[in-house]
Amino acid sequence: MSNRLIIFDTTLRDGEQSPGASMTKEEKIRIARQLEKLRVDVIEAGFAAASPGDFEAIRAIAAAVKDSTVCSLSRANDRDISRAAEALEPAARKRIHTFIATSPLHMKMKLRMEPEQVLEQATQAIRFARRFTDDIEFSPEDGSRSEEDFLCRVLETVIAEGATTINFPDTVGYAVPELFGESIRRLRERIPNSDKAVWSVHCHNDLGLAVANSLAGVMIGGARQIECTINGLGERAGNTALEEVVMALRTRGGYYNLECGIDATQIVAASKMVSQITGFAVQPNKAVVGANAFAHASGIHQDGILKARETYEIMRAEDVGWTANRIVLGKLSGRNAFKQRLQELGIELDSEGDVNAAFARFKDLADRKAEIFDEDIMALVSTEEREEGEYYRLVSLAQRSETGELPHARVVFAMGEREVLCEGSGDGPVDAIVNAIETEARSGAELVLFSIAAISPSSQSQGEVTMRLSQAGRIVNGVGADPDIVVASAKAYLAALNKLHAKARVNPQTE
Repeated sequence: MSNRLIIFDTTLRDGEQSPGASMTKEEKIRIARQLEKLRVDVIEAGFAAASPGDFEAIRAIAAAVKDSTVCSLSRANDRDISRAAEALEPAARKRIHTFIATSPLHMKMKLRMEPEQVLEQATQAIRFARRFTDDIEFSPEDGSRSEEDFLCRVLETVIAEGATTINFPDTVGYAVPELFGESIRRLRERIPNSDKAVWSVHCHNDLGLAVANSLAGVMIGGARQIECTINGLGERAGNTALEEVVMALRTRGGYYNLECGIDATQIVAASKMVSQITGFAVQPNKAVVGANAFAHASGIHQDGILKARETYEIMRAEDVGWTANRIVLGKLSGRNAFKQRLQELGIELDSEGDVNAAFARFKDLADRKAEIFDEDIMALVSTEEREEGEYYRLVSLAQRSETGELPHARVVFAMGEREVLCEGSGDGPVDAIVNAIETEARSGAELVLFSIAAISPSSQSQGEVTMRLSQAGRIVNGVGADPDIVVASAKAYLAALNKLHAKARVNPQTE
């Protein structure tokens, strides 16, 4: 077997299926470009048949990305496959990833199909997909709960029809490492033409075993592709975390003896970008990319680190993109220094005009806080991109809170081409702002999450507020950043309203 491991990133597809993690086309392009810098082998850009928005995003990514293969998911039917092929037309390298459920539970309760019907549909799907590309991936959905004999029949058939990658998914996070690895090994041994395809694993984290299962699928089962996401983003408890897999391979290279082409120094930039765009904060103790991943509080640990880093660190922070020099810019910094820092953070702006606009916003922020951190710059650029062309935009805000008095807010915000003035009261300043905005917006949405995080380690830090709204079964996140957390809250609420105002994204799993 080859010792080359393919990294397949599905942040833009499976990651986006996290409630509230939907992204705009422009945000998806930004992340795709960062994944290309990360040197991901395959980028699953979305589900082309899910919605016109997904289709356009995949097509834009296919045109923008040159070094990675761009992939679209599709169900095992002609309509989905045709739509995927059309979206992927501009790609230098493209892959169609088609799937159908194979577990008894899914076939009976979800598909309402007999096993022979599933086998025939899978066969026809691969045959049809070959009209558009030779790079075809097939997934038997809920593979870890499927019957082995039936799986052998299906997978042998699709390989014979031209599937070049076979993905064995643990769709519901039910597997445990040893059994999962053994299942793949047995399938590869029993299927006569198994050597004609690359075997892949796609694991969910419902039991906290996604990374362990994926690595077992590689070491025990012989898989040579791992499907993963940045920060482990994904449905329910998430997916296999790319950063954990890559650094496990690097740190324990003598055991795994596998190579992957990932540029690990881009990991932290990718993590921060995905976190800020989706509003899903990274927990401080998260492996590799958490704020505390390379922090030491114990005196014994600190003493050991000062004497020899290796005493308590198995990785170098610099190797994954962390830097000890975190205060890099201030109000006296020039445009060239700012532009250089954007490049170092993996932020690409379309034109010099965009750079100038971002620099002006940077100068405005620098006048309000003395220390500018990398996180401030990323939040600033993200906010600028979100504000362009949005229906709701904050114009001004006045808020009053006094002990013993009911908090009151006066908000001016734009709705399309007109500005509206509204006032409201509430139990606190944020509640007053929300009530004021709702007097005009009238969204009827329910606020299901409100969180505040300091963007940088300073008393002058910007506050980053995430608000999650639920409306008629649709869940969206809004993120706002500002040195004033009350203003950040208003920005976050309006950002969430903008997502609700946009055309709803069709969830392919509920069509």
